[in-house]
Amino acid sequence: MSANAMDRLWRDYQDHHQTTGNRTCHMVGIPLIIIGLLGLLAIPIAHLGRWPIEVSLLIVTLVGAIDIWLDPRLGLLMLVTAFVIYLAARLVAWQVLSALFVIGWGFQFVGHGVYERRSPAFYKNLAHLIVGPLWALNHFTHLRNEAGDATASEGS
Repeated sequence: MSANAMDRLWRDYQDHHQTTGNRTCHMVGIPLIIIGLLGLLAIPIAHLGRWPIEVSLLIVTLVGAIDIWLDPRLGLLMLVTAFVIYLAARLVAWQVLSALFVIGWGFQFVGHGVYERRSPAFYKNLAHLIVGPLWALNHFTHLRNEAGDATASEGS
């Protein structure tokens, strides 16, 4: 993908997440949603030999490929992170996963409703459902700078 296109998506996402309260809610909410979603969708749909192919594994693979296309370094790290989350989440009871998923979305909407007072970025562009987890992971890794280009660690 053109770096300019990813930079535009990134800046637009950043623009919807300006307050500390909203950012904090997202740093908690996004991982909870991912854990819940990947665990709940660990539903076998086929088998490769004796290994099950689950819906969540297909999601990790597809979204991971898109993430790498958007930003190779951050995307690869997201793919590995999502795969580890998938392996762990598939062992958690569905009741816990459901609660994590709902609580995670609760954090998202509290962040936007109480702190940001602006609708979530994905209301305008569904691509932000993919950019959001990258943005949250970047909060901890700083592979992209705040402006959005992938040079944060190169200039350090």
